[in-house]
Amino acid sequence: MNDSSEKSIWHLFVEGDVNAFSTLFKTYYSQLHSYGLKISSNPALTEDCLQTFFVYLYDNRKNLGTITHIKSYLFVSFRRALLKYLKKERKITSYDEVFENSTVFEFSPEELMVEQEFTKVRVRTLTQLLNNLSARERESIYLKYYSGLSTNEIADVMSISYQSVLNTLQKAFTKLRTHIESQEIKRALKII
Repeated sequence: MNDSSEKSIWHLFVEGDVNAFSTLFKTYYSQLHSYGLKISSNPALTEDCLQTFFVYLYDNRKNLGTITHIKSYLFVSFRRALLKYLKKERKITSYDEVFENSTVFEFSPEELMVEQEFTKVRVRTLTQLLNNLSARERESIYLKYYSGLSTNEIADVMSISYQSVLNTLQKAFTKLRTHIESQEIKRALKII
């Protein structure tokens, strides 16, 4: 969906057009659901929260106003709603608990195979390398490369500065590069 059609659909949605709401729902539901699973790791809880989130959007559409970047707005809003829902359900006590004390936000080989055509060995290796990154690094990579958000949008979603997003991505890629280079050196030494 391009920016102008996205904005016109949003405008129609705010005005109460059910078809526009349906379009937003169909367009973003699976992306938000996948992202929510990365945070909660509970399919039923994520599903409940996402449905409640869309009902809330529809019920409060008149108060939403003009949104410049609909996709990032939905990611930011759903993330907040899910974290609030998790806290309410006493599944977490703070945001940091979700990302620092768990392995919820991990990549699966299937996600990587959809996005990039690697052999099974490379996918497993890359999955292991990605899962060895910090939770923030994994989340920023997921939002950038698997959800297609811009750096500004990621900063909004993660509630960090633009520069922090850049630093986090750079740090992640430095770690990945170091691991990959050491793997290549080990392979080369075995061959010699």
